[in-house]
Amino acid sequence: MTPAARLSAAMTILDRWLSGVPAEKALINWARGSRFAGSGDRAAVRDLVFDAIRCRRSFAALGGAETGRGLILGGVRSAGTDPAPLFTGEGHAPAPVVEEGRPPEGLEALDCPDWIAPALRSSLGPDFAPVMEALRHRAPVFLRAVGDRNAAIAALAADNIMARPHPLANTALEVVEGARRIQNSAAYGTGRVELQDAASQAVIEMLPLKDGDRVLDFCAGGGGKTLAMAARARLDLSAHDIDPKRMADLPARATRAGVSVARVDTKTALSRDYDLVLVDAPCSGSGSWRRAPEGKWLLTPERLDALKRTQGEILDQVAPALRPEGLLAYATCSLLEEENRAQVEAFLSRHAGWQQIAERRLTPLEGGDGFYLALLQAPAA
Repeated sequence: MTPAARLSAAMTILDRWLSGVPAEKALINWARGSRFAGSGDRAAVRDLVFDAIRCRRSFAALGGAETGRGLILGGVRSAGTDPAPLFTGEGHAPAPVVEEGRPPEGLEALDCPDWIAPALRSSLGPDFAPVMEALRHRAPVFLRAVGDRNAAIAALAADNIMARPHPLANTALEVVEGARRIQNSAAYGTGRVELQDAASQAVIEMLPLKDGDRVLDFCAGGGGKTLAMAARARLDLSAHDIDPKRMADLPARATRAGVSVARVDTKTALSRDYDLVLVDAPCSGSGSWRRAPEGKWLLTPERLDALKRTQGEILDQVAPALRPEGLLAYATCSLLEEENRAQVEAFLSRHAGWQQIAERRLTPLEGGDGFYLALLQAPAA
């Protein structure tokens, strides 16, 4: 495919996305119907689509319309490229440019939804604009080194994947070249590295884990944090998710990592006394909008209110499963104080004797996703 044909393909996919089709589904459907597109073409079109989703408002302003064509044209203009040689109408190229664009202003330039800006400003303070700007750009690719970090870097280099240590966590590696080769690499296949955001790794490093602890990952999802905990200490470790299908790959991943994890249902999960329970709660995902940009535009005030209710319910649900003086680790990938510190304060007001013993907030300005963690200690017996 020519560069111009890739732009046309991205326009078609974005029109489907704007009509309500999830981006991944639209991309898959396009790829199935475009057998001529090679792996490089598919990767390039995917990048165009997700760059446009991240920058929906600013690209629409620059492109003159919130359409697939407008977003792609805006993206070309944003990059400082003259669109005329690409928009020729010849072959599979987009039609010549007639649209007038304009510079984006204010929240539009930051690609921030109007309705949530006040809450983000209140939560982030002077970091609001820099964080929102960071969320307009593609996220770095991070790996978690299992074992010696330098050995992992060398193993990756053998497959032409260049990585360097990242300061957010002792296990964190930032991939600077060859990211698309990771899943076919020997280092990944043998469990020497796992894909995991650096901020997520930093959260796990904060947990005071020791050999013999009984630990529950209550909102385990795919099990990335579960496995990161297992790498820290020899634990009696259980994983739970309200949708067990999310944990389908966990047994194979645990085997590759050489660790043991029990997958448990809700009744079983809450029937034991734990030294530590991790609740990586369902949330707005605002800290990971550059990695999952559709979430920025799908979030509504009603959805946010429902998420906050769920967060409080989960905390109340798991609290009785802690042993005396056990630790409840509450985490979100949200930048919003109403999902973070406000939830912790509300929990403490409902549960006498509990206390907060640690807290950390990370933003994309530190390299990884936005994350929040609070460690809450149960009362003594």
